Amino acid sequence: MEMIQSFSVDHTRIIPGIFLSRIDNLGENYLVTTYDIRLKRPNIEPVIDIAAMHSLEHIIATFLRNDPEWKDEVIYWGPMGCLTGFYLILKGNRDPKDLYNIILNAFKSVEDNIEVPGAAPVNCGYYRMHNLEMAKWYAREFVTYLEKNKNSEKIFEYPKTERIKTDLGKNFFDS
Repeated sequence: MEMIQSFSVDHTRIIPGIFLSRIDNLGENYLVTTYDIRLKRPNIEPVIDIAAMHSLEHIIATFLRNDPEWKDEVIYWGPMGCLTGFYLILKGNRDPKDLYNIILNAFKSVEDNIEVPGAAPVNCGYYRMHNLEMAKWYAREFVTYLEKNKNSEKIFEYPKTERIKTDLGKNFFDS
């Protein structure tokens, strides 16, 4: 079985940042690009609190889908299963650096919220699982990090895992 692209990233070397995860060509010049918006170093830092992650999902999805420049490009914003970041799926293909300002502004906007949008039984699958104050804390932490590292190429480039190929062209995964 072929390894999926997101598992080819070296999770022992990844840092928080804005990364291009994959590009899918859906035909007729229709590209969809998945971005990895990583807030935590995998397997090193504690993961994001589940309730705060849920609140960040609601707030930032609302922000992105209401931004005049970006709303028509946004397909999906949601948490990674490992709780270290989010996936953003957009129409087209932009360089991760082009997302810097929208991601920075989205996380800055968390501070302005006095309630989590869509956190009601009629709008949310588990409306009781939100933590706005912790979401604000994580957002501030990520904003500070992005601002401090805005000129670093490392926050835009995935560290890839190199896999040995067998003589038959197959990936060699274990010894």
